[in-house]
Amino acid sequence: MAESSVPNTAAPGGWFSRAMRQFRPLHEHSAFSATLLLMSTVLLSRIMGFIREVYIARTFGAGWKTDAFYAAFTIPDWLNYIVAGGTASITFVSIYSKFLAEKKEDEAQKTFSVILTVMGAAMVGGILLGEVFTSQLVRLMFGNKFSLEQFDLCVFLTRILLPAQFFFYAGGVVSAVLLARRLFLLPALGPLVYNGGIIFGGLLFSHFLGISSLAYGAVAGAFIGIFLINAIGAARVGAWYRPSFDTKNEAFRKWIKLSIPLMLGVSLVSVDDWFLRYFAAGSLGDISRLNYAKRLFQVPVSILGQAAGQASYPFFARLFEEKRVQELSNTVNGSVYRAVAASLLLASFMISAALPLIDIVYHHGHFTPSDAQETSVYFFWFSISLAFWAAQALYTRAYYASGNTLTPMIASSLVTLASLPAYKILFQLHGATGLAIASDVGIAANCITMAILVHRQKLVLMNQLNWAELGKSGLTAIVGGILSYKVAVGLMTGGGVVADLKVLFIAGLTWAAATAAGLWLTRSTLLADLRKKSS
Repeated sequence: MAESSVPNTAAPGGWFSRAMRQFRPLHEHSAFSATLLLMSTVLLSRIMGFIREVYIARTFGAGWKTDAFYAAFTIPDWLNYIVAGGTASITFVSIYSKFLAEKKEDEAQKTFSVILTVMGAAMVGGILLGEVFTSQLVRLMFGNKFSLEQFDLCVFLTRILLPAQFFFYAGGVVSAVLLARRLFLLPALGPLVYNGGIIFGGLLFSHFLGISSLAYGAVAGAFIGIFLINAIGAARVGAWYRPSFDTKNEAFRKWIKLSIPLMLGVSLVSVDDWFLRYFAAGSLGDISRLNYAKRLFQVPVSILGQAAGQASYPFFARLFEEKRVQELSNTVNGSVYRAVAASLLLASFMISAALPLIDIVYHHGHFTPSDAQETSVYFFWFSISLAFWAAQALYTRAYYASGNTLTPMIASSLVTLASLPAYKILFQLHGATGLAIASDVGIAANCITMAILVHRQKLVLMNQLNWAELGKSGLTAIVGGILSYKVAVGLMTGGGVVADLKVLFIAGLTWAAATAAGLWLTRSTLLADLRKKSS
């Protein structure tokens, strides 16, 4: 029989087999495959989060109940930030990775056990205190901006959400074990399950429990998605846990030294949402509308910034440990260039198509046309800062890779404190729109500060960034954005979903054509550069 000419895609060396290996839970990834995997899963997670927000908007609208629901996340988030401060995904990864590189598996597991036990106990203590003093903490955070009914609902929902912080912390430590081993799939799946928990909680129990069903779903999603899945994966690779309060453990003390700045420092990346909620609390529905705009905006932020930063961090740390500083600089600059250039182009479309996008996504059920109009304005302003959000994630992780967490957190805290008056002044001048503008100003200042810090430390040299290509992308983005915006404004009739889709399609074609022409006329290499594997 003649040999078939059809390629055997299932062969061990075939492209299909290689592609499927990337989705095995315990597959060890390269920097490139990790970035692709995380971009894919983060995109799915943000789509799930996006569906979550659409469900909430259509089911509950943008009113006092949704404002109370989103405000209820503030105290739990604050507790997690104070106790954990991002320490699991940043400082513990580098310590655990060093033990693995030195073949000290037992030491790695002992340190893992001490950190999980000691800080887990601290988290439980914080949760119990939070449960007791919830009313006082909510009053401290939001003053008298809520009505009595809204205040009581916020307190009730906060108490439901507080226990989820233990699962976030424990899951973060456990997922760090997987990340240090370059196993990215299970940590990346956690947010998908978490968002799914909120959606299913609402779908299954909202008729009986109302908006509190979303809070119960969040707790279930945190337990299963953030903690349980990662714990099973860590056990599969041989990680073990024994309760231990051995605070004299040398690695634990090193971890504490690295982590304290992250616990005590205040980064605008984390507290931006807190500022938005605090100032918007006095205006009915603004917390919800700002949240809907920010969640949609964070879909591209997560792909271009969060996924790339999370995937790159272990490799940045390894390059620094191996004293390959010039290679680290080249790698970070390459990642920043690609992320910023893509962000500029994408943001130009998001800005031009803000209203039809928001209208299509949210304008159904209890979400009114006026809600869509206001939310689109916030989305417009948030989109301007996309490039800064993407770049700061990479610059910050490059600094953390050097083992210095104190300097960047002092700088971030100073930027945050300096930004606070901007939120207050712009809110007084322009209402909730001013808050979106203040968010842009703050994150731009944070990004520029981080870039200057890594440059002065000679970790990432700014003069070696591909400024010429960034200029071409920026110019193309401006022209493409203006053309597509004029098309969108000219076609918007407020005629429903079909009309919105038509506007979005034609404006999108205009943007795509203008972008392609601009990159071709400027002889940009961006598209080719985006296809290259990172170091």
